[in-house]
Amino acid sequence: MVSLQEQLLRAGLVDQKKAKRVHQAKAQQKKLERRTGAQSIDETRHAVLEAREREREAVRQLNAKRDEEAHKKAVQAQIVQMVQQSRQPRGGGDIAYNFTFGKKIERIHVSAAVRDQLAAGQLVIVRLGDTTELVPQVVADKIAERNPDIVVRVKKADTIPTENDPYADYQIPDDLMW
Repeated sequence: MVSLQEQLLRAGLVDQKKAKRVHQAKAQQKKLERRTGAQSIDETRHAVLEAREREREAVRQLNAKRDEEAHKKAVQAQIVQMVQQSRQPRGGGDIAYNFTFGKKIERIHVSAAVRDQLAAGQLVIVRLGDTTELVPQVVADKIAERNPDIVVRVKKADTIPTENDPYADYQIPDDLMW
């Protein structure tokens, strides 16, 4: 096989004197390395290795980002599937049930039985995009593990009156609707 130096000489790109000078400089460098025991640093090789390492790191970061996005999509698909499989009917009622989602107060119309189940914590409201669905508490717990922001929990009020409550003697009427 013909060396690169010979190919350049044949092509006329390099003359014999220049090739000889390059050969002598390499020989002197090797001789100096043998004497001192230190290796010379090849700057181009070092720069190429650094560039490769930066490229590998960029690829790793891109792959990690893709994996994270795929994981998020899979979790969202699991949530949608759980809601679709276990959603409960609202009962076609005419009772407006108000709940807080984020910083807004939302309203759904439910039957009396469904309202009682919501108040007892047996049913939980789940918000998927613009739709509001009712699911059992067990399913809502699984959804909350994946994304707690879409689950609306009803906070149960403490029914134990405090000692200093000035209104403790007054009864709340049964027909009072909020």
